[in-house]
Formats: sequence, structure tokens, C-alpha cells
Amino acid sequence: MADPMHQFQIQKIVEVPPVKVPGLGYIDLSITNSVFAMLLAATLVIVFYAIAARKAVVPGRLQTVGEMLYGLVDGLAESIIGHEGKKFLPFVFTLFAFVLFMNIQGMFLVFTSTSQLAVTLTLGLLVILTVVGVGFAKNGIKFFKLFAPSGVPGWILPLVVLIEIVSFLVRPLTLALRLFGNMVGGHVVLKIFAGFVVALGGLGVLGWAGAALALTSVVALTALEFMVAFLQAFVFAVLTCVYLNDVVHLDSH
Repeated sequence: MADPMHQFQIQKIVEVPPVKVPGLGYIDLSITNSVFAMLLAATLVIVFYAIAARKAVVPGRLQTVGEMLYGLVDGLAESIIGHEGKKFLPFVFTLFAFVLFMNIQGMFLVFTSTSQLAVTLTLGLLVILTVVGVGFAKNGIKFFKLFAPSGVPGWILPLVVLIEIVSFLVRPLTLALRLFGNMVGGHVVLKIFAGFVVALGGLGVLGWAGAALALTSVVALTALEFMVAFLQAFVFAVLTCVYLNDVVHLDSH
């Protein structure tokens, strides 16, 4: 059976000479399969909405899907953040669409970029840094009230502040690990069951029965993985809205 982890191996596609950056040394800017997959996902998002955004009298399939996804995230931002959710809709929707397209294209022959912790952690840090920026821009020094919820008795407040700080600092890690773990786990299981189909197929009649069962499992798991690909992008958008809501409505924290 093929190694189920081989599908996550980073490989260079276009070799680029290293660039020397003062203070950081040489940085390799070669195009890897992961970078290519991210560039492809970003391109597909742009092309898809360039086509779907055409306001036809009778909406086509692409326009219907595009409007449905946009409406889903729009309603999500408004329901969690409130009327100020519109301000952050472009950011949240861009994250949602980018993660969704990376997840879905990984179900085909393209490399799954979200199976790389470096990618998911970068997205998680982007979210948290945006939250911190919005928090300071909107609340100034009062941003630190985020770590001291109102109504907490004074004798337990230091412990609560410590817990809130630790909770805030691990947010990018939990965002990254949730997306990374689900994509890696699903793809590994699919690869293992697909290997069973090939391995059992050469063992006679009993092997064929096992191969048929494994193939059925692959089909069911593939359908589940498509659903997980969407749900993980949706959960990423939900948590982004929740974290933004914390600093937008800091007084109610």
C-alpha cells in the first residue's frame, strides 16, 4: 500500500534562486506544490466570482451558488457581530472563500494546502492580528478590558485575567490545528481505504468482497470529506466573526 502521508510531502515545482534578506539570511522563494495550490485557489475564487457576479435576469448555476455563499457569510457576520458586521464582511468572506476553495480542490488531484500547519497557522495569526488591530483602533487602551470580564468578583479576577490571556494567545493555534487536523485526518483515512481496495482485489473471491466493502467506504468517506471541506471553511468564518465581535462590542464582554 502506498504511504498515506506521501500526499502531504512538499515538492518544488519552480526553482527560484534564494534571495538574501538583511537580518534573515537567505530565503527560498521557489514555487512548491503548496504555494501553487494556494495561488490556484486564489485565482479560482477571483474567476468564479468574476463570472458569478454577472447580474443576469435569470440567474445561472454559478450565480446562484455565488450568491448563496455570499449570503451565507453575510448573514453569519450580521447575526454574530450585528449591524457592524458589514464592515468586516469582505475580510471574513475572503477567508471563507479562500479556505473553501483550498479544501475542495484538495479533493481532486491538486495538493491540499490546508493540510500544512504552516498555512493554517498563518491564517490563524492573520485573524488574531486583525482582531488586535481592530480592538486597539476601536477601543484604544480599553482593549485590555477584553481580559477582564465585567461582573467577576475581585478575589477571583487575577485568575480569570490569566485564563483569558492564555485563551486569547492560543486562539490562532486552535484555529490552525482544527483546520489542519480535519483535512489531514480525512485524507489519510481516504488513502488507507483506497489502498485496501487495491490490496484486497488480488486475493481471490474473499478479497473481492473486502475490496468492494472498502470501495463503498471510500465513496461514503469522499462524500463526507466534501462536507467537511465546506464545514471547516464555515467554522473558520464563524470563529473569525466571534473573535471580531469580542472587540467590536467590548463593553458587553
